[in-house]
Amino acid sequence: MDISQIINELGEERENYFNAISPPIAQTSNFAFKTVSDLSKAFEDEMGGYLYSRGLNPTVEILRKKLAALDGAEDCLVFNSGAAAIFAGVLANVKAGDHIVSVKAPYTWAQRMFDIILPRFGVTTTYINGTRIENWEQATKTNTTLYYLESPNSWDFALQPLREVAVLARSKNITTFIDNSFCTPLYQKPIEIGIDMAMQTATKYIGGHSDTLGGVLSGSHAMMKKIFDSEYLNIGSGIQPFNAWLLIRGLRTLPARIDRITKTSLEVLKFLKSHPKIESVIFPLDESFPQYQLAKQQMSGACGLMTLVLKTNKRTEIVKFCENLQHIMMAVSWGGHESLVIPKCSGIPVSDFDPSNPEHRYIRLYVGLEEADYLIKDLDQAFEKMIK
Repeated sequence: MDISQIINELGEERENYFNAISPPIAQTSNFAFKTVSDLSKAFEDEMGGYLYSRGLNPTVEILRKKLAALDGAEDCLVFNSGAAAIFAGVLANVKAGDHIVSVKAPYTWAQRMFDIILPRFGVTTTYINGTRIENWEQATKTNTTLYYLESPNSWDFALQPLREVAVLARSKNITTFIDNSFCTPLYQKPIEIGIDMAMQTATKYIGGHSDTLGGVLSGSHAMMKKIFDSEYLNIGSGIQPFNAWLLIRGLRTLPARIDRITKTSLEVLKFLKSHPKIESVIFPLDESFPQYQLAKQQMSGACGLMTLVLKTNKRTEIVKFCENLQHIMMAVSWGGHESLVIPKCSGIPVSDFDPSNPEHRYIRLYVGLEEADYLIKDLDQAFEKMIK
């Protein structure tokens, strides 16, 4: 299906709501029934109709159809955050005594689930360097039931060989789950490659305006029904109608926004690579990236995020650089209209800072919708003030 059709038409039966161009927000908690028989059917299969907005809601349904189609998936569920989508997708596919293989240093709340919550129920996790298929093979045990991927991740952008991991998992009846937030379904389609479940935080590029939260989990209809009937309804983590409406609005401009962000990112990247205060810049579709060939195979694009490794041995210079940016804000997340930075050292105790460890000198930069020259001037003046 054409992306323009998905974004502008799919799921929007305008004749049912006064031919309004923008779909209405079905701001209701409850739905009425005329017959006991219809109510009984709704109780039997809550995913088959509207009973209570904790489950299905008309505004959310429009969004679900669009996001599933973008992922090339049979179905999807939309949660109130990316963390909620991860929690439900993982929890639905493990039981006491199971084992998970995960990429090392995954998203904070995924790792907290693996390290703190799941061990209370006898589920263990092995973290690996996921860039090589043999590492997945060696870490797999007889009780392994889930592979957790994040490709690219959000700091050094390490990739996993998705097709190879999917083939290995299928041969061992292991479920695969990927965080696809970096690429969005426009730049990488894990479901088509063979991954079972693709998650993305809709808070970022889907929303695009830093004004709402959301999480998307796509896969087969059977998998989404399994999660819906248990974790989704029981935890009550589904997205609210107004937030779903905001994400529909964000989808309208998604291709235009990431095209603009990609173009600007490449201009900023060129400036940074030649700057004397930069040791290196990590970006998946730059030829210097260690997995550049794999990135070209799996990804049709990369926009917005890059990591700068500053050429300094002083934490104070990193702090000065970040605090002297006048237009690029310091904050977590990415995907909105605004450019952002976050220094890795902000999460490391001052006494533990080690300049010989390049990761301690990481600054993740997100390039937003501003003009390239505007951002380059801001970066340049902050570099100048690093050593003053």
